[in-house]
Amino acid sequence: MRPQRKKRAKRTGKRGIYILPNLFTSASLFGGFFAIIAAIQGRYETAAVAILISCVFDGLDGKIARLTHSTSSFGAEYDSLSDLVSFGVAPGILAFQWALEPFGRLGWLACFMFVICGALRLARFNVQKNHADAKFFKGLPIPAAACFIASLVLFATAVGGYSESRHIVSIVLVYVLSFLMVSSIRYPSFKEFELKKQKPFNVLVAIILASMVVAYKPRIMLFFILTIYVLWGPAITLYRLRKDQATEDTFLKETPSVEEE
Repeated sequence: MRPQRKKRAKRTGKRGIYILPNLFTSASLFGGFFAIIAAIQGRYETAAVAILISCVFDGLDGKIARLTHSTSSFGAEYDSLSDLVSFGVAPGILAFQWALEPFGRLGWLACFMFVICGALRLARFNVQKNHADAKFFKGLPIPAAACFIASLVLFATAVGGYSESRHIVSIVLVYVLSFLMVSSIRYPSFKEFELKKQKPFNVLVAIILASMVVAYKPRIMLFFILTIYVLWGPAITLYRLRKDQATEDTFLKETPSVEEE
């Protein structure tokens, strides 16, 4: 009887959760919540910085979970919920308060489009992550879209003279980012880039140079780096389509037709 009781106790026992990676996820969620509060209060630069810091914590929680072998289904679901707040709701409210409020209903509908496309992007990722190619993301990642909006705010304040046209440009960019998130355009994931593994010497030099460039004018250079990443997916897709079309045309020219035979 005693062994059976022990087995039942083990079966009905509560399972714990991993503390360390979930703490980083919680920090990411706090950054998104703080960004919402700051945006409502009109502190747009503070909200943008909070979103960027939240993205850093979001990237660290997954890395730490893999390094410490503490990945779990709970952590994955918690991370998705945190991403929706930090990179969906927070940048949507920031964009509305900063530039889209004059459009009225059209402005908040654009922000809602950003939020719902981000939610759909996260749901699709959770369903397909076990079968997708780890080297690429399908659609623009929601943290990249959120960081692009945050960097746009910082870029505008650093450059100046953008306040007159920011409303039109911002609403167009919000709709474009929403479409890219739910599209099938592939973006590099950089998941296989492990710092603990040996890399060529040129990789170290490139990382140092990139860090120096960003440190020189962080508000401006960060915006340009994120712009390159956002445009990378459509550019590579168009290049591949043209390459496939050229290959198909060459094949049709080299293949003899039925009449010639």
